[in-house]
Amino acid sequence: MTMELDVFVGNTTIMDEEVYQLWLDGYTVSDAVAIRMKSGILEQCGTTQDVLESDTMDHYRTFQMAERLLHNPAKLSNQLLFQIPPQRQAMLIERYYAFDEAFVREVLGKKLSKGTKKDLDDVSAKTGITLKSCRRQFDNFKRVFKVVEEMKGPLVENIQQHFLLSDRLARDYAAIVFFANSRFETGKKKLQYLTFEDFAFCASQLIQYWTVGAVDSMVEDMDVDLDKEFLQDLKDLKILITDKDMLDQHKSLVCTALRGKVQVFAEMEANFKNLSRSLVNIAAKLMHTKDARDLFIDLVEKFIEPCRSDRWILNDVRVFLTQYTNSARALDAFRHQAIWERYMGVMKSCILKMYHE
Repeated sequence: MTMELDVFVGNTTIMDEEVYQLWLDGYTVSDAVAIRMKSGILEQCGTTQDVLESDTMDHYRTFQMAERLLHNPAKLSNQLLFQIPPQRQAMLIERYYAFDEAFVREVLGKKLSKGTKKDLDDVSAKTGITLKSCRRQFDNFKRVFKVVEEMKGPLVENIQQHFLLSDRLARDYAAIVFFANSRFETGKKKLQYLTFEDFAFCASQLIQYWTVGAVDSMVEDMDVDLDKEFLQDLKDLKILITDKDMLDQHKSLVCTALRGKVQVFAEMEANFKNLSRSLVNIAAKLMHTKDARDLFIDLVEKFIEPCRSDRWILNDVRVFLTQYTNSARALDAFRHQAIWERYMGVMKSCILKMYHE
């Protein structure tokens, strides 16, 4: 009795992207099989549930074997165990380091420690993300943080170089690293309306203008730590609110320029001194680490909420902050314009991003 067999031999590792995503999402093999069955794959492929289960298990084993390489993506292209085309390698890495926004909002700004990891059960229950996926995402954050926190050079470039991530994802990880290092408060109830994208944008502004690397590209931790000398200098800005003549002159300049140009002119004029004191007092507090961590809650409570209560639209806020910053140039006794503009440039950008109408 003779039997004919069709045999195909190849060395390219086959990885199903849909099954890979199910594995990344933390589903068990049985759950993944059930999800694949609901998609109608048995009818599409003309196969049985046993074959589907075997196929899924085979993929899961491959992903588990490859995971250690994904912890150090640069090794993926140099190993011989899996023959994976470069484009497919990039997909595997990018998806492995991708994260859920609901998850990152729960851990953003927290210390990436064992204590935080113990709370992931609660995070999983709150967000609906599987515990296995929460742990993978948390471990990724911690791994990237440990590799780049002590490195010289731009944070985004270091992350891209060592983890081979896209520019967008590398920038998101830079924000996560920056927040984990500076421990800014992001979890208070009043901040819950802010998205990770809002915080990531603000982090990019702080990194670009307020870190040591903003003025010296050859220092240690250039994109992780805020420039302490700059933060110390911010206390000099208090003259804007402690000198009554200067405060009155500043108000006069801003109000003269904005009369008829903002819808809430009366409210702005009445509340000018309170808003100015808030912005300048926030600057003076940044030299103290504990106070600096409250930057975003201070912006919401002391500037954004008062403007909202007076029904400022976003354009009113933009026009006010622009004129408020620029008018200081005309104050004869004000000698800190460079520091002022470095400070207010970031404050304006962050407030406008955080001001949801």
